[in-house]
Amino acid sequence: MSTEKVHDTEKGSVEELREEHHVDLSNNVNARIQNPLHGIPKAKLMAQVEQFAREKGMEEQLPFLKKGALLAQNPKDFENIPELDEEDRAIIRREVTHRWSQPKDMYKTVIICSIAAAVQGWDQEGSNGANLSFPQVFNITDDASNPDAARNQWIIGLINSGPYIGAALIGCWLTDPLNTLLGRRGTIFVCGIFCTLTVIGSACAQTWPQLLTTRLLLGIGMGAKASTVPIFAAENTPASIRGGLVMSWQLWTAFGIFLGVTANLILFRVGSIAWRLQLGSAFLPAIPLVICIYMCPESPRWYMKKGRYQDAYRSLKRLRNSELQAAKDLYYVHRQLQEEFAIIKGSNYFSRFIELFTIPRVRRATLASFVAMIAQQMCGINIIAFYSSTIFEQAGYSTEQALLASFGFGLVNFIFAFPAVWTIDTFGRRNLLLFTFPNMAWTLLAAGLCFLIPTSNAARVPLIALFIFIFDAFYSPGEGPVPFTYSAEVFPLTHREMGMSWAVATCLFWAAVLSMTFPRMLGTLGPEGSFGLYAGFNVIAFFLIFFLLPETKQRTLEELDYVFAVPTSKHIAYQGKVFLPYWINKWVFRRKDVQLQPLYNFDEVESITVFEKGAGH
Repeated sequence: MSTEKVHDTEKGSVEELREEHHVDLSNNVNARIQNPLHGIPKAKLMAQVEQFAREKGMEEQLPFLKKGALLAQNPKDFENIPELDEEDRAIIRREVTHRWSQPKDMYKTVIICSIAAAVQGWDQEGSNGANLSFPQVFNITDDASNPDAARNQWIIGLINSGPYIGAALIGCWLTDPLNTLLGRRGTIFVCGIFCTLTVIGSACAQTWPQLLTTRLLLGIGMGAKASTVPIFAAENTPASIRGGLVMSWQLWTAFGIFLGVTANLILFRVGSIAWRLQLGSAFLPAIPLVICIYMCPESPRWYMKKGRYQDAYRSLKRLRNSELQAAKDLYYVHRQLQEEFAIIKGSNYFSRFIELFTIPRVRRATLASFVAMIAQQMCGINIIAFYSSTIFEQAGYSTEQALLASFGFGLVNFIFAFPAVWTIDTFGRRNLLLFTFPNMAWTLLAAGLCFLIPTSNAARVPLIALFIFIFDAFYSPGEGPVPFTYSAEVFPLTHREMGMSWAVATCLFWAAVLSMTFPRMLGTLGPEGSFGLYAGFNVIAFFLIFFLLPETKQRTLEELDYVFAVPTSKHIAYQGKVFLPYWINKWVFRRKDVQLQPLYNFDEVESITVFEKGAGH
């Protein structure tokens, strides 16, 4: 590998300079954000670009590659790069002033990813309505009068948790080999087939073990799809809108949940086969996913990982507004990946898994994604998403009213996910979580306490629904979209599939635990105790996020290597000793003279996204 980093051209040899100024991806103590092209003399850079073009058979694209390399090296000063003409400069200006103006293939990719997310939401919501009837069909009711109620509560929980068990134990861990073999698009295609056939199978189940088996198989498709789609979206979108577009996973998962509760409401009147139709209807959005996925460009980064640079360039030209932007992104990512592969050597499936916990830079991303994902289960959203019909029925609603209330929950979940499209790249991932978790804690606690109101009081049921809906409104723009967006971007390309497998497996394993235990918890603690317990989990999650989650907004996927090379101890110390006193002085004591010392140091080296928010990674 022939990558070189030069940060000071006036002293010593290249190797001495690299030794003196190199930012260690394993231990970035000074928290510097590095552009790998920074400081390379122009003549040397042009020679390197020419060598790159020869090696990759891209001599025809050499003029664009040279311009792109100069632009990637010094994005702040693009107006003064003599090789760029006025048309080139206009293109770069437009990146910032019209960041949502993107090619049709970019939005086609986003639409297909959105359909994949809707499949996910509908798959998980079908059982919510079916919970009201399939236990009677299979003689596993959990009525208090049933001597087997406790056993049946565990069975119902097991059936509901089936997709999450299948995803956490098998589906997520197939992500790496499937992506390696089939690419992002091929993996999504296979998952779409799984999500079509298994839900039809669940609708035809004749015993509860058969139903459990089909739902376990559904989890294989759900897990690999949930691990792949956010990566696919993250790798295809520019940094300035990446968060907003990648979080469309959660937005359209919420839409899928809304479609699911709508189908539950429509179908509950059809009689004894209602639960079959409620489960089976989830195949509908999977059909266009399977048909349309190959209409999108494959991930350029996946092509580059395979050494297919010509294919990567063709994909980038479809995903960017100009060939200059495509050339800039191709060469910039190539240089970053050279350094990444040199430092982080993930050679096979098992070594990459072990390296999630042994390589410091990757371990910090693993920890951060774990916190973001487990917090989604700790916040309590899924006790409502999976069992809202049961909860509302216990609150005193009839079956129809419970399904209507679940419909309201799904509608709130979808509507309030929209603000995050804009706030996730401005307010930031970390800040969204720190704002919403305290609010989720008090609203969930309030909903639980409302179950203590006597059933004779007419305010009881409306208050329970009100606080659940407010809780949902805080969840949707915060912990709803952030975990998948965050986890899709924090891992280096060498470990991205494996890292996302870990993150989604974490999320879905604990979703399985939640889904399996909640019926029994509800029977033992009651709704007030269950809601109170999860309110406490929200408080714990808040502190985990505060100390362990670095901000990632508007950084390129490659530059995040340097953010996550900052030691965890340094990050914890900064939050506790610098940021927290600053926040208390500014917002509690209302002092105007306090200044926040930044964690990351941008003085010595320039980052491509610090100055140019439209950079495309």
